[in-house]
Amino acid sequence: MASGWAPDGAVQEQIDASVNEAVELAKSRLPSGISLSHCEECEEPIPEARRDAVPGVRLCISCQSELEKQQKSASNYNRRGSKDSQLR
Repeated sequence: MASGWAPDGAVQEQIDASVNEAVELAKSRLPSGISLSHCEECEEPIPEARRDAVPGVRLCISCQSELEKQQKSASNYNRRGSKDSQLR
């Protein structure tokens, strides 16, 4: 099926690239190694249950929540522009 300027399969390639980037980003954010006993940011103790549940944890729950809020607001990038925006 013709889709204007894009070659056949370009839309699927773009979708695959977006999914692969999201997967790699998620993998890079997974903690690893030895869990810390105190938060890297605020120095509050990290509960043992959290250290057991999340290997390699470095932040307390409140600092982790704040970090995730900041990351979510920074990742609202939409790679797929409308055709109108491409014509300008």
